[in-house]
Amino acid sequence: MSDAPAPFLDVSLSATGRTWVDRLDDSHTRIAQAIAQRGGMSEILARILAGRGVGIDEAAEYLNPTIRGLMPDPSSLADMDRLAERIVAAITNNERVALFGDYDVDGASSCALMSRYLHHFGLDPDVYIPDRIFEGYGPNIAAIDKLIDAGATLLITLDCGTTSDAPIAHARARGVDVLVIDHHLSDHDLPPANALVNPNRADDISGLGYLCAAGVTFMVLVATNRALRARGDTGQPDLMRLLDIVALATVCDVVPLIGLNRAFVVRGLELARREANRGIGALALAARVTGPLNPFHLGYLIGPRINAGGRIGDAALGTRLLTIDDEHEALVIAARLNELNTERQRIELEAVEEATRVAEAEIGGGDGPPVLVLASANWHAGVVGLIAARLRERFERPIFAIALNPDGTGTGSGRSMPGVDLGHAVIAAVEADIIQKGGGHAMAAGITLKPGQLGPFRAHMSQMLAASVGTARALTALEIDAALSARGATVDFVEDIERAGPFGAGNPQPVFAFPAHKAKFAETVGAGGHVRFTLTSDDGARLKAIAFRAASGPLGPLLLGAGNDTRLHIAGTLGIDHYQGRAEVQLRVVDAAEPTA
Repeated sequence: MSDAPAPFLDVSLSATGRTWVDRLDDSHTRIAQAIAQRGGMSEILARILAGRGVGIDEAAEYLNPTIRGLMPDPSSLADMDRLAERIVAAITNNERVALFGDYDVDGASSCALMSRYLHHFGLDPDVYIPDRIFEGYGPNIAAIDKLIDAGATLLITLDCGTTSDAPIAHARARGVDVLVIDHHLSDHDLPPANALVNPNRADDISGLGYLCAAGVTFMVLVATNRALRARGDTGQPDLMRLLDIVALATVCDVVPLIGLNRAFVVRGLELARREANRGIGALALAARVTGPLNPFHLGYLIGPRINAGGRIGDAALGTRLLTIDDEHEALVIAARLNELNTERQRIELEAVEEATRVAEAEIGGGDGPPVLVLASANWHAGVVGLIAARLRERFERPIFAIALNPDGTGTGSGRSMPGVDLGHAVIAAVEADIIQKGGGHAMAAGITLKPGQLGPFRAHMSQMLAASVGTARALTALEIDAALSARGATVDFVEDIERAGPFGAGNPQPVFAFPAHKAKFAETVGAGGHVRFTLTSDDGARLKAIAFRAASGPLGPLLLGAGNDTRLHIAGTLGIDHYQGRAEVQLRVVDAAEPTA
C-alpha cells in the first residue's frame, strides 16, 4: 500500500497534465505552525516560509533581509583582492579604461555599475557592447583592437570573458591589462587575464555562484572601496545608491532569489520606487507601469525593453540609459527602446508560432525527444532566446532555438528546467568539438554552430540530458501553498504574503488553489492569446483573473469552454494591480481542473 499523500483537492490530472500536491509534508507543516506561533504571523505566511526551507529560528531575519547582514567578505571570491587593487591603480593613475559587456540586461547593468563608479572618480570609460548578430557573445579581437587603439590601458569584461581565451591573450600581447568579472560556467582552463572574479570558476569556494554578473560587480565595487580606504583615500561613492541597478539585473537574469540576492532585490526596489535611476524611471513610464515597482515589472516590463536594444537594435542603448542622469535624454532613449520592444514582440510572435508547429510535429503522438533542438532560417537571431523560453514553458523540456544563416552557420539559445544543467552540457559539446562555441549556466545557454553541426549537437544534447530531463519531468507536480477563496484574496492578504518575497527563481511565487470557483465571462485578449475572466465564489465574491498565453495551450479551452455556472478548481499566483489610483488583486492562473465529484 502506497504512503504517498492524496493529491491536493484530488487533482491527479489537471488541464496541463499535472498532479496537484501540498507543498508541505507533515514535518514542514509542524514547522509552519511553530513559525506562526513564535513569529505572531498568519498561518499562510508561515506555510509559505516553511515551504521554502526557512527554519523556525530564521523566519524573522528572512522577512527582513539586509545587505549588512547577508554581505560576505568580498575577499572570499577568488582573485578579488588582486582585481580590486588593479582598479584602484587605474583610478589613482587616471587611466583610460574600457568596459566590454554583454548585450542583455545583466551585461548592461554590470557596465552601468562600473561606469557610474569610475565616473565618480573623474574617469570616463569607453563602453563597448557587441552586436548580437554580427559579433556574438563575448570579447572579440577586432573590438579589443579598436578599444586599445583609442588609448585604453585597462580592459574590464563584465558578464563575459571567462571563456574568451584568444581575445584576452591578444589584449595582453598588446600590453593591456585585462580584468574579468563574470558568473558563467567554465570547466576548462581560465584565460590569461590579470585577474578573474567569477564565483563559478572551478577553484572558487565563496559559495556565491547564485549571483548574477551585476551582483558580482557590486561585490567588486565593495572590495574596491575597501582597498581605497585602506590607502587612506576618502570620498568613495555610496554603493547603496546603485542597488536599483543590481536588483534589475538580478530579477532579469533569473538567478535564484536566495541569500544576498533577496537583499539586493528588496533594497533595490525601495530605491527604484523613488526613481533614483532616471533610466529605470523612464522605462517604467514607457511601459505604463502603475503602482510601486515590483519584481514582475522589472522582469516582464522593464527588462524586455532593455533587452530589445540588444536583440534587434542598438545593443548599447540599455547601458546608456542606466548610466545617464539627464531626465530628457532618458525619456528619449526609453521611447526608442519601447519602439524596439514593440517590433521585437511582433517578430517573436511569428517565430514562436512557427517553432510551435515544428515542435509539435517532432513530438508527434509520443513523448518526443528529451531536448528539442529547433532551427530555422526564418528566425531573427535576436529572439531565439525568447522562442526557447516560450516553448520550454509549453513542452516541459529543455529547448534550443537556432537561427540559421545562408552559409549554414547558426546562432542559438537554450532554456532549461529545474534539475537540468544546460550550461554543463553545452560546455561539454564545445570541448568535444561538437559545436563551435557555447557557454552559459544551468538554466540558459548560448551556442554557435558551424555547417554540419546541427545534427550532432541534437544527438549530443538528447543523449547527455535524457536521464536528468526524465527525472525533472517526473517532478513537475504543481505544488500548492494553500487553499483560498475569492473573498480571502484581499489587498491586505497579498501585501502580507509578499513579505516572504521577492519571489522568482529559487523562491517560487506562492501558488493558491481556489476550490470549486466559477470562471465567468472568459474571453481571449491580446496578441499573445491571454485568457481573461472573473473568478467567482458561491458567496458572490469576485476576483480578476488572467491566464497568460493560454488560449492556444491545454488550459485555454477548459477556461473558455466552461460555462458561467461551471465550477472548476483553479490554481494561480496573486498580485496587486494598480489602476487609476485603485489597488485590486489579480489572479495569474497557472492551472485548472474539473472537480472529481
